Amino acid sequence: MPAADLDAFDRAILTELQRNNLTPQRLIAERVNLSAPAVQRRIKRLHEEGVIAANVAVLEPAKVGQTLTAVITVQLVNDRPDLSRGFRARIAGETAVQQCYYVTGETDYVLVVTAADMEDYQAITRRLFEGDDNIRRYSTSIALERVKAGQQVPLRA
Repeated sequence: MPAADLDAFDRAILTELQRNNLTPQRLIAERVNLSAPAVQRRIKRLHEEGVIAANVAVLEPAKVGQTLTAVITVQLVNDRPDLSRGFRARIAGETAVQQCYYVTGETDYVLVVTAADMEDYQAITRRLFEGDDNIRRYSTSIALERVKAGQQVPLRA
């Protein structure tokens, strides 16, 4: 997917929206030195082009009972698309999986998973891995402390 053609105004608007996407457009306009209608048009275009993928609320996991974060590495027997399709579908359908990356190296996938507790974590791993003969192994690291978490994408000129 090619990168979008973003000018300095687009990057400034996106920076403001990444800080707080509820910021009124008139305030964004003041901060980036554009009119409010120009900011509105640009935001609409950025949505239409898929640069802005979603407008979401970022929750504090512990405040909603998700006190455990696990980083799981998964090694497949064979990573052929036809053999990994079911695994990918389970990952896509599992809300506990916060992030999933297909990676290079000894493992094939890295997952970031949130759970209420160890019992919940075990239920999640059963849903994701049990009965899939293409899963060679998986390994879990439990996060002891969240040092940084975010979705903000750095914007370069």
